[in-house]
Amino acid sequence: MDRLKVAILFGGCSEEHDVSVKSAIEIAANIDNEKYEPLYIGITKSGAWKMCEKPSTEWENGDCCSAVLLPDKKMHGLLVIKSHEYEIRRIDVAFPVLHGKWGEDGAIQGLFELSGIPFVGCDIQSSAICMDKSLAYIVAKNAGIATPEFWVVNENDTPTADRFTYPVFVKPARSGSSFGVKKVNNAGELDAAIESARQYDNKILIEQAVLGCEVGCAVLGNGSGLIVGEVDQIRLRQGIFRIHQEAEPEKGSENAVITIPADLSAEERGRIRETAKKIYKALGCRGLSRVDMFLQHDGRIVLNEVNTLPGFTSYSRYPRMMAAAGITLPELIDRLIVIALKG
Repeated sequence: MDRLKVAILFGGCSEEHDVSVKSAIEIAANIDNEKYEPLYIGITKSGAWKMCEKPSTEWENGDCCSAVLLPDKKMHGLLVIKSHEYEIRRIDVAFPVLHGKWGEDGAIQGLFELSGIPFVGCDIQSSAICMDKSLAYIVAKNAGIATPEFWVVNENDTPTADRFTYPVFVKPARSGSSFGVKKVNNAGELDAAIESARQYDNKILIEQAVLGCEVGCAVLGNGSGLIVGEVDQIRLRQGIFRIHQEAEPEKGSENAVITIPADLSAEERGRIRETAKKIYKALGCRGLSRVDMFLQHDGRIVLNEVNTLPGFTSYSRYPRMMAAAGITLPELIDRLIVIALKG
């Protein structure tokens, strides 16, 4: 029986390029090669698509050739160019291990839709909504889910610093992994934080700080058949959680302790799981997402953000939460591909 051909896309033009490469390395080490024939497509930081033998930190220096996804449903695959010759390689399913802009915002999902190739993860609409934190908050709030109070700062806006109650968080509206995020404790720090966030997006979010512990939940599946991983909990020693920007994240976070399962009662963890599923459904998520929330001292659960293509590195939270629920990484990869093929 022929193996299913899986195009695994990684890298990309966003600030999360290096994290994406690490995720792809982990997937390559755990995919069932007897069942699947993976085709690895790396995207450079400048946007060039290259087929390579396997993802690695030095993948661009290996034996690569140009390969692009064709937006033609009849082709249903890749145009591979090597030594001035080309061939069409049919693809059964795509697994975009792409984080951040052009990977989680609906852009690559639109290309998959045009090509007619089934793909792992959320569709165009839910990817775009979840990527833009302000849109995600509006949709979630309309579904009865608690969200932080927030203000949007567009490209030419100059907010008055004394209108806010501090502390607040300043964030790029459409970015991930805490790039450009700063906690602002007083009015004098606001302008610098906005300028820092504008390095990543021209739409900025100023968000009222939420008191409570940070918790997360991994969600898998579609519709009524959702599987939820163990709840995790982040305890910060200082600053904000930014493990993907640390020097050696594989050895653990420098400023945070992640506990799986969360050090909470069974009742609290159950409510967090149910809230995560409600958020996932309200935002139209499919395939997988990691839902991050705050659990306040009065028991109120507040949405933080939804990551529609969470990391798959050795230290990433999503696969660790699923592993704690009894789903190993090889099994998780298999389930994601099966869900994508079912549509």
